[in-house]
Amino acid sequence: MLDKKRVVTLGFQHVLAMYAGAMIVPLIIGGALKLNSAQMAYLLAADMFTCGLATLLQVLGTRYVGIRLPVVLGCTFTAVGPIIAIGSRTNLPTVFGAILAAGALVFLLAPAFGKVLRLFPTVVTGSVVTIIGLSLIPVAMNNAAGGQGSPTFGSPVNLGLAAGTLAIILVIQRYFTGFLRSIAVLIGLILGTLAGYALGMVNLSTVRQASWVNLVHPLYFGAPQWNAGAVATMFVVCAVSMVESTGVYFALGRITGRELTDRDIVGGLRAEGLAILLGGLFNTFPYTTFSQNVGLVSLTGVRSRRVVAAAGVILVLLGLLPKLAALATTIPTAVLGGAMIAMFGMVVASGLSTLATVDLRKNENLLVVACSIGIGLGSSVVPQMFQHLPATLQMLCQSGIVTGSATAVILNLFLNRAGRRSPAGSVHGRPAEVS
Repeated sequence: MLDKKRVVTLGFQHVLAMYAGAMIVPLIIGGALKLNSAQMAYLLAADMFTCGLATLLQVLGTRYVGIRLPVVLGCTFTAVGPIIAIGSRTNLPTVFGAILAAGALVFLLAPAFGKVLRLFPTVVTGSVVTIIGLSLIPVAMNNAAGGQGSPTFGSPVNLGLAAGTLAIILVIQRYFTGFLRSIAVLIGLILGTLAGYALGMVNLSTVRQASWVNLVHPLYFGAPQWNAGAVATMFVVCAVSMVESTGVYFALGRITGRELTDRDIVGGLRAEGLAILLGGLFNTFPYTTFSQNVGLVSLTGVRSRRVVAAAGVILVLLGLLPKLAALATTIPTAVLGGAMIAMFGMVVASGLSTLATVDLRKNENLLVVACSIGIGLGSSVVPQMFQHLPATLQMLCQSGIVTGSATAVILNLFLNRAGRRSPAGSVHGRPAEVS
């Protein structure tokens, strides 16, 4: 049993793992929509606050709401383009009206979507988990080089910081045990940031300028407005997130050794719908399960929901205390990239471990794995191949998790036909079902 200090420390590690990904969405959207400094400050604080509430909703849960796995929720990057487009054509109240409506639809349609569980035998879940990890690797490598668009992209200093952070994590994993080993990523991030500070790569001006206290309140940008096209667009964004989150649930189910049922999936998606509603209410953005933290659970071996609940509380406090929240923004991008290589690689390893239980001597299973991973990874690495498709189709096809998952499900239905037992085995001990 973990004591309170260790729970808080491990929770803080989860916050640092997802912080950059969560903050980048409001930063990009706020900049594109030309929000002033006060509006940006509110947006960032409200985002952290709502991330925390959404995470607690999912982790603690009830009988009907929440997956009750160690998951962390943050803003989905899929929503960036559509929100900027809607906000540019209309206004922010229309954006948040669309988010509220989409969240309500996700909550109401969760039971229907939960029926897809039978379409995910082991050959499919293993492929999906592998795709999730592989699609995140380019993100880690770009960050390790300094971040896309950075004038110092690929500089020896950035590469050295990333390599040094990764080396610290590996050394701690190799030579230490117990609690120190479980916070290897946190130690790597702290030491890497200190090294970055010594090299003049840490800017503390954001911390100095941030206020000490911020109160998040509903409908900061005004009463919501409704537009059918905006609602439809936002629901497509949320539907993509539902598919991605389902894949993440399976990954965590595998890592934690828990058998997922239809009710579990429905509860998780209902919680996600409520989280999106919270985003609309507090004038932030749609929320989804963060894959980054799956890698952290796998790497540390700490599967306690108490740890992620602590991360949720920390996020809520960061939303109320912007000066503390700003501290986490000082971590150099290259340092985050070095840590991400280990975390995202562990997601890939988990997927491969799942596929090791599949009968790959059977050509049909090989084709399911080969084509789904190939298409999923290709969609992530070369998203511009879909640039001439309609905007909605682009959004779907440019998500490697969506294209890879859809390919795995369809090919499994086609190649491992309904009416016979799939050699892939079962989903967490259940016979595979494909119809």
